[in-house]
Amino acid sequence: MLDVAIHQSDIPVQLKDIAERQQISLSYLEHLVAPLVAAGIIKSTRGAHGGVSLGRPPEDILLIDIVRALEGSVAPVECVDDPATCSRAESCVTRDLWVEMKRAMESVLESTTLADLVQRQRDKNGSVKIDSNAGGSGFCI
Repeated sequence: MLDVAIHQSDIPVQLKDIAERQQISLSYLEHLVAPLVAAGIIKSTRGAHGGVSLGRPPEDILLIDIVRALEGSVAPVECVDDPATCSRAESCVTRDLWVEMKRAMESVLESTTLADLVQRQRDKNGSVKIDSNAGGSGFCI
């Protein structure tokens, strides 16, 4: 998602380019696209100049939306979301810790946008420029 936000312009970002830059297999990346499209986080365009683009502005995409679309719950163990899966859930102090961890992760992911990540990347290495006059996403290299 960060790669798409950074490299998006008037034409969609090609998956083969993302796979190459991120050093992941194209087939794995293709599996990630479907749930992100279904969630409206990205748009997929077919054809010679096809690829993916953000489905909404990066400042409107929370990291929790991305994680939920790809992974579902951030609960580290099943009993956090469904106490019925464990007969000891109500008296288990370890489960209490897992619940706290889930809340902490959700708090970070709910308060961070894709635009925030782009800015962090820019601050980290200076290679990402934000251009508010650029079409669509507002990002260009």
